[in-house]
Amino acid sequence: MRNNWRKFASILLDSSIKKQVLLKEERHAYILQRLSARQKVLTSSLSEELSVSEDTIRRDLKELADNGQLRKVHGGALPPSHNPYAYRDREVYALESKIKIAEKARSLIQDGQVVLMDGGTTNLELVKRLPQDLHATFFTNSLPVAVQLSGHPHIEVIFAGGKLLKDAQATIGLEVVHLFSEIRADICILGTRSLHHEAGITEINWEEAQVKRSLVQAAKKVVALVISEKIDTLQPYTVCDIKGLHTVVTELDTTDEILIPYKKRGIVLI
Repeated sequence: MRNNWRKFASILLDSSIKKQVLLKEERHAYILQRLSARQKVLTSSLSEELSVSEDTIRRDLKELADNGQLRKVHGGALPPSHNPYAYRDREVYALESKIKIAEKARSLIQDGQVVLMDGGTTNLELVKRLPQDLHATFFTNSLPVAVQLSGHPHIEVIFAGGKLLKDAQATIGLEVVHLFSEIRADICILGTRSLHHEAGITEINWEEAQVKRSLVQAAKKVVALVISEKIDTLQPYTVCDIKGLHTVVTELDTTDEILIPYKKRGIVLI
């Protein structure tokens, strides 16, 4: 494979051949070679180097990301995480972006509200930043979120017990779904694995998707906290239709072009 990568690189560096059309497999090999060498690739640069449109590169990156060969981010790609779904790995990943999202989102939680919140490190950053004079009631199936909230002087915490997903540090199962089905909350704050402007919020784990869906159905307003690399990605199991989503909070400026389809659907962007 290394010899193939060198071959493709040498082809592209030869200006007399640069404009020849490469097969998809050849583009993928070249992208992975560049990623291995640089630890980062940009969509715009790859488009120029491979003489194809940025949309083509985005599709290539998505396919490689779906195969676990890289991690698609806004504007390009990074090497794959060791285990992108393990809680401890996610705890430090993209921390600056998650802090920015948390800072934006904390004003959404108001005095007297009943709040539903699932797990995820972005949600954890949010609860760390809640004002000390906030009075609210939180229902959660996330152990780290519940523990963090337990130190708050004026927040009542109800933890949904059930089967524990050890990597996610969150509970799942019928007991959890049943608890949330009996609540009518003011707001649901969702940690988001994947968000798509047509499919809505999707999950990689079926049981987690069931719990998240029960959270969505129990709230008047649904808010997705999502880092930009997870925007316009898909997982197998539906959590929330795009029509059921009220607000999206990202680290991006709300005028970013990737958010335009969401704005057109009437979703509030923060």
